[in-house]
Amino acid sequence: MADLEEQRRKVEELKKKILLQKQKGGDTASGSVFESEKKEESQSASAQEDQRKAEEEVQRKVEEARLQAQRVIDEKAKADLEERKRAEVEAKKKAEEAKAQAQHLLEEQRRKLEEETRRHIADAAKKREEELKKRDEEARRQAAEQEQKKKDEDRKKATGAAANPISMQAYAQALKQALVDGVISRDEAVLLETLRKSLGISQEEHEALEQEIQLEIYLEAIVEGWRDGAITPEDSEKLDLLRENFKISADEHLRLEKQVRQEILKQR
Repeated sequence: MADLEEQRRKVEELKKKILLQKQKGGDTASGSVFESEKKEESQSASAQEDQRKAEEEVQRKVEEARLQAQRVIDEKAKADLEERKRAEVEAKKKAEEAKAQAQHLLEEQRRKLEEETRRHIADAAKKREEELKKRDEEARRQAAEQEQKKKDEDRKKATGAAANPISMQAYAQALKQALVDGVISRDEAVLLETLRKSLGISQEEHEALEQEIQLEIYLEAIVEGWRDGAITPEDSEKLDLLRENFKISADEHLRLEKQVRQEILKQR
C-alpha cells in the first residue's frame, strides 16, 4: 500500500516538472519543442505504465490482504465452531454426569426406603410372633392349670378325705428339712415315703406339697440373697442349683425376685 502511494507521488511530481518545462520553454525552436513533446509523451507513457503497474500491484496486495483477512475470518469461524462443539460436548458430558448422579441418589433413596420397609415388616412380624407365642404360652398355662385342677379333683374323689392338717404339717416340716439343700438323698426319700404312708398322705398330696415347699425354699433363698441389697456370686450359685433341681422357670424366677425386691424396698 505504501509502494503504491510512493509511485503515485512520483507520477505527480513528473507531471508538475513537465508542465513547468512547457511554461519555460514556450520560445524554444520547433525542433526542440517537438523533441520535448516527444520526450514528454514518452515520459507520460512511462509514468502511466508505472502507475498501471503500481495500481496492479496495489490491487494484488489488496486481494492478498482480502484473502488473508478471509483466511483469518475462516480460521476464527472454524475455531469458534470447534469451541462451540467442545462446549456442547462438555455440557452434554456434565448433563450426563448430573443425570447419572441423580439416578444414583434416586437408587440409593429407593434402596433405603426398601430396607426401611423390610425392617418395619420384620419388626411387625416379630412383634406379632411374640404376641402369638405369649398367647400360646398363656393358653398352655391355662390348660395346664385346668388339667391340674381336674387331677386334684379326681385325686380327691379317688382318695376320699384329705389327710388331716396336723399330719400334713408334720410331713411338710420333714419334707422341707429334706429339700433345704435342694436335693433329696436316697435315705431321705425312704424316710419320707415311710412317714407319708404312716400319716396317710397320698402321692398326689406329696407332689402338691413338694412343689409348694420348693417355691417356699427358693423364695427364702432369694430373700436371703437380696437382704444386703445385691446378689453375691455364692447366692447366685445357690439359686442356680435350686432352680435347676426344683425345675423353676426363668419367668417364675423373675416374678419371685421382683416380688422380693419390692418387699425389701417397702421395708426400707
